Amino acid sequence: MAEQRPLRLDEVAVVIPALNESLRIRGVVEQALAQVPTVIVVDDGSDDDTVERIAGLPVYLVRHPRRMGKGAALRDGFLEAGRMGARAVVTMDGDGEHDAADIPRLVDAANRHPGCVIVGARLRKRASQPPHRRLGNDFGDWGISWACGFRVVDSQSGQRLYPREVFTLRDVPGEGFVYEAQLLISAAREAGAGVVAVPIETRYASSAPGEFRKSHFRLFRDLWAITSHVVGQVWRRGSVVSEYARARSRPPVIDDHAGSATVHDHGAPTGAGRGQG
Repeated sequence: MAEQRPLRLDEVAVVIPALNESLRIRGVVEQALAQVPTVIVVDDGSDDDTVERIAGLPVYLVRHPRRMGKGAALRDGFLEAGRMGARAVVTMDGDGEHDAADIPRLVDAANRHPGCVIVGARLRKRASQPPHRRLGNDFGDWGISWACGFRVVDSQSGQRLYPREVFTLRDVPGEGFVYEAQLLISAAREAGAGVVAVPIETRYASSAPGEFRKSHFRLFRDLWAITSHVVGQVWRRGSVVSEYARARSRPPVIDDHAGSATVHDHGAPTGAGRGQG
């Protein structure tokens, strides 16, 4: 098989689901456009001036007449990116939590790990993450790793790069934030894709009051929805104990090619790897 040519930034579409993001959406879009030419904003029934804030910018706008949830917004963004012929999609939240300057790092990691989902893992300045959010993220990682068959880091990060064979998967179940969890599971189980973490900075409202809106993620409600969904996935597969042992024996892959972060989470190895296989 011929080697696949490297992914270029101009072949990447950025998909930004947006619900009442008037505070930061224009800056988020402008920064994304500084990295890639194709930006798709999916307005999920906002009742503020989110859409008006990006007027005049060269973006592709998809609008929901009512709130349908993050899962539906991502699905529609992926469909649009697929129609445009994008080779990969980078997802970012509209609240400014993610830094568009990290997009080239995600693309570089994708070229080192072809076919893998690349997660912008909030490992740098992690002390700024509220303790309850850190605990929730660790619990989510534990369950989603079980369902994927290997360990993952920051499974709830919304900044990810999906190769075309993953973002074009059809009939991926789940709504809201559950859909993002299921995307990792479906990527591993259906597309045979690994999941690679690229360390990024942790940025939360608590570290910059007034700069970010309050998260749409509701820790207990959404974590329960994700957990119950994941448990169902594992249970239907059978061999619960052996699946758990298999997942725990396969450490996460963390590609810190810049070498500027020290990662101790889960005793994971640093440096570039090929994926979980």
